[in-house]
Amino acid sequence: MLTGDRLALARLITQVENRSDAVPAIMKAVHGRAQGGYVVGVTGPPGAGKSTVVDRLTARLRAEGATVGVVAVDPSSPFTGGAVLGDRIRMQSHALDPGVFIRSMATRGSLGGLARATGDVLKLLAAFGLQWILIETVGVGQTELDIMKLADTTVVVLVPESGDAIQTMKAGLMEAADVFLVNKADRPGAPALMAELKFAAHLHAASATSPKDIAWEIPVLSAEAQNDVGVDALLVELRRHRAALEATGAFAARRRARRLAEFKSLLVEEFRMEVERAARAGELGGAFARVVDGTLDPYTAAHALLPVLRLRPE
Repeated sequence: MLTGDRLALARLITQVENRSDAVPAIMKAVHGRAQGGYVVGVTGPPGAGKSTVVDRLTARLRAEGATVGVVAVDPSSPFTGGAVLGDRIRMQSHALDPGVFIRSMATRGSLGGLARATGDVLKLLAAFGLQWILIETVGVGQTELDIMKLADTTVVVLVPESGDAIQTMKAGLMEAADVFLVNKADRPGAPALMAELKFAAHLHAASATSPKDIAWEIPVLSAEAQNDVGVDALLVELRRHRAALEATGAFAARRRARRLAEFKSLLVEEFRMEVERAARAGELGGAFARVVDGTLDPYTAAHALLPVLRLRPE
């Protein structure tokens, strides 16, 4: 994979998705090479045109000679558990382009709009040498804020049917968004939605409680991605946001915070697996049964068991 073998990359992604025993060795091997790649998250409600926006952005970046990776997080099939692959159907124009790598991933029960292994897949794509990595989330409404943990810049795509800006603020998208894109802007209600979003973005930027790490008022753009309108302006704003992050040091700070969050998450996952292993081995005594029976409260049981549990020894 490190020498440019696309088939090897695909096979490694499959290993990561399936959480095989080889995952730790794979991620260790690519660690030093996985620091590049600018990650753009594209999120928003179902039917907003996210796939079309990603497709048009990819075409623009390829026209400039940049290499692009696309991670399309599709809904899981209720029968196979695999990705439905709807997004890959919409991006067929790039299927034979050696400068584009597209991978669909199933959510596999993840509630945050992102598959559990997405972060590791991004590292593989970066180690492969792709300059831009676009993540499209599944579009599940108010639970898509996981994208903030992975993307350097997050684009929230809305349509006039998405509702007013107050609903957008309730969904937490003001915290997630770095750029708002009102797609299908030829439809009735688009100017009103844009005006509301601009007002809300201005208030959010001026708020003392705004969690943003740079002085950035969220731009509100209009587009008709299906007709290839508005994509150039979106790319301009992506580059402007990237430049602002890099100039202030926020880019490096976000990457450091991402690595710390990943480490903590991995520790929690390892501890959970150790608890399950110990429970299967009968090393936790009758605590589980007593909690289930109601004769022991969970807090007392947990505090009693913590000294017994040990993470896997070296």
